[in-house]
Amino acid sequence: MNQPAPEKLARLRQALEAYESGAAGGGLFDREAEEAKAKVRSRALGLLDQRSRSRQELYDRLLKAEFEPDVIEDVLDDLTNAGLVNDAAFAHEWVRQRHKRRGKSASALNRELREKGVGEADRAEALEQIDPADEEAMAQTLAEKKARSIKAVPSDRKERDKALRRIVGVLARRGFNEGMSLQIAISALDARCAELRAEE
Repeated sequence: MNQPAPEKLARLRQALEAYESGAAGGGLFDREAEEAKAKVRSRALGLLDQRSRSRQELYDRLLKAEFEPDVIEDVLDDLTNAGLVNDAAFAHEWVRQRHKRRGKSASALNRELREKGVGEADRAEALEQIDPADEEAMAQTLAEKKARSIKAVPSDRKERDKALRRIVGVLARRGFNEGMSLQIAISALDARCAELRAEE
C-alpha cells in the first residue's frame, strides 16, 4: 500500500488547520465558500455576544442581513456542533430570567419561545422550572402591588370595575390564566379597600 508523500501530508494538515480556523487554505477547499461562511459566522457570533438566541432567531436575523440560506444553515450547524447554539439551554435560561425578573407566566413564556422557533420538547422541559404555586404567588404579588396604587375606595360599581380592570390588566399582560387573574384581582382590591377604610 502506497503511503502519501510527506509533503502531501503536510499540505493537507495545513489546509485542515486553515479550514478549522475559518480560513481556506492550500487550494484544497473552496476559498469563496469559506469566505462567505466567515462573514456569516462573524455576524452570528456578534449576535450571540449580545445575548443567547435560538437557532431560528439567528437564522431569521442572518437571512434579514441578506446572507444565503444554505450558507446560514452550514454556519448554524457548525455553531450547534460547537455548543454555541443550543435551543434547550436557550429556552431554560429564557424561562429562568423572564419568570423571575419580569413576572412572566408559563403560558406567556411558552408563547415567546414558540415565536422564537424553539421546539415543543425543549419548551416543555424549560417550563418545568416554574412551579404552579410559585406562579400563583407571583400573580398575587403583582396584583397587590397594582392595588396599592388605588388611593381611595371606589365610590360606585363603575369605579370599582375600572379599578378591577386595571389590576386584571397587569396580570393579563404577563399571560396569567384569566380565571385565576380575576379571582386574585378581586381579592387584592378587596384587601386594599379594607386598608383604605381602616385609615379613614
